[in-house]
Formats: sequence, C-alpha cells, structure tokens
Amino acid sequence: MTKTLENLEYSTPEDPFFDFCLWEYRPLTSCDNKLRSSNLLFHSFDFTGLDERASDLIQAIREGFGVSHTVWGLKKIGDAIRWEFYFYDYRRVERERSITKLLQVLQPYVRCPVEVNEKLHYFMFSIDIDDALASGKRDLDEIHMYIGNPGSTVSSGICYSLKRSGTRLENYYFFFDAVKQQKDIVIKAMTSAYLDVTVVGLDQIFWPEMRNCEVIVVANKQGNDAVYFSRINVDQLIFFMRRLGYPKELLSFVEENRSRLDHLLFDVGYDYRMEGKELVILKSGYYGVF
Repeated sequence: MTKTLENLEYSTPEDPFFDFCLWEYRPLTSCDNKLRSSNLLFHSFDFTGLDERASDLIQAIREGFGVSHTVWGLKKIGDAIRWEFYFYDYRRVERERSITKLLQVLQPYVRCPVEVNEKLHYFMFSIDIDDALASGKRDLDEIHMYIGNPGSTVSSGICYSLKRSGTRLENYYFFFDAVKQQKDIVIKAMTSAYLDVTVVGLDQIFWPEMRNCEVIVVANKQGNDAVYFSRINVDQLIFFMRRLGYPKELLSFVEENRSRLDHLLFDVGYDYRMEGKELVILKSGYYGVF
C-alpha cells in the first residue's frame, strides 16, 4: 500500500471531516492541496511492513461503509504498533453500519466465529488489526461493542468485549467539554484506584500543551485509567508523538507534511497507572478517518 507523493490521498471540497467519535467538524483552513488523515494510516502500514492484504480490507470497508466514515486508531504498546478500526451508527437498533454488515463485507478476507445479537442497543463497535489478521493467519476472535450509559451527567459510553466464549465488561468512557467542565474533569481523574494525586500532579495527566482541545475524555479500564484529548491541531499531534517516543519515521511523515495537514483536527490518548510512585504510560494512540 505504498503511497508516493503522486498517489497520496488529497482532501476534496466534498469530503466530510469527522473526529474519532464520528462527529463532524469544519476544517481549520482551506482544503486546497491538503492531505486526508488516511495517509498517516497508510504510511504506518508501509513503515511496519503490514501484510499488503490490509489494502483489501480498507477497500472493502470503504465500499461497504463509505469513504471517510471509518475511524482508525494507531496504537503504540511498548515498541509494537497495532491498529484499531471503529464503526459508528448512532441510530442504534435501526443502524445500517452493523457488526453483521462488517462481517459480510470482510467475509472474503477474514473469518469470525463471534456471534452478535443485533437487537442490542450499541452505537459503535471496533476491531483490532495486526499482521496476523490482515494476512489471514488468525481469525477475528474479538469485537469491542459500545453502548450508552444512561443516567450519567455527561456523555458516556461503556465498552464490552464480545468473544465466542462470551461477553465481558471492558471500559467506561466519560466525555467532558474541555473549557466548560474543567473542574469535573479534574474530579473525575482524581476519583481513581490507579492515581494518587498527592504523588503525581495532574499536569502529568492533563498536559498543559494539550488542554486547549475541545473535548477531554477520561476512561476507567480494568487495569488502568486513560485520558484522551479530542480535536487537537497538527502541532499538538507532533508534540504528542515526540513526547511519547513514536518511531521517527512516523513522526517525520507528519512533520514533513505539516502544512498539508494543518486543516485537520486529530484525537490522541493514552492509558496510564501508577506503579509504585511512578506514573507509567502503558499504551497510547492517535486517530483519523479513512
């Protein structure tokens, strides 16, 4: 899936622009001669040597769900790079972008033994991507399903793992207005089994360089907490990648194309917990659409 300068994907006036919740936004500048965020994904495939059949998965998903309507996440776990694709349909049980439809779309390339009840009120689901899945060496043995969280005072979601062996609760997510709900964000982060704020200052969680985003998400997971900064600009993405030590090839692609990515908003996040008196970042990621 190598993308040379001649066959990079460029934004068009007809393109929709979505954040990682598939909520639409207006681009920051003119889209003329600018790149789609999908190029970051394709470049990461080339860098890691992901099986070329990943391009078949992308094409099939685009044909089934539309261009720029699927969210991708690149995850850095230690030195390993993995991916996750996210699919949204806020119509719930009247959805058209369903798990069943995705499995039909991917059937020529991916086997999946997971059974899904389409009567459940989920609005989103995701699948993990790695070389073994792209090459057909492993089945799609897990789907992450997201449902709403009625009763929460802020927008909230709950994630479940779906496997052939059964369903398991994974994560809770809480979405805050980064400007209007600053106190709520702090209280939510402090109310944690994994963070002692008398030892680790909140600036180590909510980096000052990232706070002027539009939405901050605080998540509670089984073994850690997480924070996400939604709708940041390309300079903040570069800062994020530098601070968390992303491979220089991935960082350089963004730096070299900064002026052709400055119309976009990005989303980033990381999982963290205290180990002893140290704050440890377990996993991080950045997001776009294809």
